[in-house]
Amino acid sequence: MRTEGAARQAATSPAVRTAVVWDVLRATLAARARATGRERLDIVDAGGGTGGFAVPLAELGHAVTVVDPSPDSLAALERRAAEAGVGVKGIQGDASDLRDLLEPRCADLVLCHSVLEYVEDPAGALSAVAALLRPGGVISVLAANPVATAIHRSLSGHFDEARQVLTDPAGRWGEQDPTPRRFSAEALAGLLTAAGFVPGETSGVRVFADLVPGRLLDGEPRAARALIALEQAAAAHPVLRDIATQLHLLGHR
Repeated sequence: MRTEGAARQAATSPAVRTAVVWDVLRATLAARARATGRERLDIVDAGGGTGGFAVPLAELGHAVTVVDPSPDSLAALERRAAEAGVGVKGIQGDASDLRDLLEPRCADLVLCHSVLEYVEDPAGALSAVAALLRPGGVISVLAANPVATAIHRSLSGHFDEARQVLTDPAGRWGEQDPTPRRFSAEALAGLLTAAGFVPGETSGVRVFADLVPGRLLDGEPRAARALIALEQAAAAHPVLRDIATQLHLLGHR
């Protein structure tokens, strides 16, 4: 029998955690392919790490470049891509350095997932991404939501820290918080607009996945599929999306 930890891992497995994002990305890629007449699109994954998104995108036939500051992550990316039988280009660097690392207007889609929380200058990073995109290109932004953090801290009994999240401008629960900043949907849309993007609709990612007790999925293969369906239904709900662990937003050039 699986432990509670293993069951919790099943509840927050990549399929559950990213299903909503992949729904949006697949639709975006299809629309971009129709608009350009090219099935093979050029994609940059800024901060793409070990290739959780990059390798599956390459498996779909796209040309993918990962820019990440960690050499260890890039080495793991290379191994992961080799195991999948695809090629993914890895470049060491920060999101703020994209202008120096890549040619302007080289990308149809840029992923900026779990990056804005950590870069020194989020607005500058988005401006650098904008320079990479061709006319009609799209940025995919995924960022931590402070409301969800307040909920999670309170469920762990850290009530003062939960209150701190709600009052702190950066959405942090204290000095020991490993995340430098979190963003509301309005803040993300504002950043995208200032960088020259037209923001799309916001989706909530992991509305329930981080709250569901792991034992509910233990030994129940159908439960994970049902949880994914629930996440997909909640993603655009006008109330539930605002309590999601992460917020997903597209920006169009």
